[in-house]
Amino acid sequence: MIPEQTLSLTGKVALVSGAGVGIGQAVALALGQAGAFIGIHYHSSKEGAEKLRDQLLSQKIKCLLLPADLTNEDDANAIVDKLVSETGRLDILVNNGGGLVKRAKIEECTLKDWNRSIDLNLTSAFLLTKRAIPHLRATGSGRIVNILSLSVQTGGANGGGSYAAAKGGLMVFTHTLAKELAPQVRTNSVMPGTVETQHHEIHSTEEMLENYRKQTPLGRNTFAEEVASSVLFLASDMSSHINGALIDISGGRFLR
Repeated sequence: MIPEQTLSLTGKVALVSGAGVGIGQAVALALGQAGAFIGIHYHSSKEGAEKLRDQLLSQKIKCLLLPADLTNEDDANAIVDKLVSETGRLDILVNNGGGLVKRAKIEECTLKDWNRSIDLNLTSAFLLTKRAIPHLRATGSGRIVNILSLSVQTGGANGGGSYAAAKGGLMVFTHTLAKELAPQVRTNSVMPGTVETQHHEIHSTEEMLENYRKQTPLGRNTFAEEVASSVLFLASDMSSHINGALIDISGGRFLR
């Protein structure tokens, strides 16, 4: 018999990495509004994380701030341990943390920047997931959602190759986890299009953003809240038989 088909996350505990800005903020808010206790991870975005915490608490949503450098194994282990110690469980992990280190073509990319990109976007997810697995398994219905990037399809336009390679690795990591952890844990991913958040404010020009809008059949770029809605779906029982899947949230910009 299938689980109750509902978007409610009442009684669940979710850990969202990179929740201090952009997509992470929107995801944490959506999961919290659906009833989950939210572990708010941040590294450099303390102000944004504290703002999110205050917003959640104002809506009577329980949460916990979890500062950490997720490229450091001790830090990654510590925030999982702290959240589980506080709540007694972990049901949902959203691997969202990361970002573009520097735009550079591969022949111009330094080894330092390459390694930093892999560490930020892939190794961090590996470390956090590894520590979380026993707790996700223990619930019998754990969920992992990995946040990819449209660069997986474009190959990293405008010098984003190292970032694309890391996100491509995260896509394969999703498939690995979907096989290794089922049936106790379901693992899926979402692939946002161009989301006009701090990431693109830093790394993209207005001309680039306008070009992306023109390339999209729906005529605009993606909202962070639209990504969050898809994550909520995958984290809920509404997606009870979806495992190893990828949801493309790009307005049809690249049709596979």
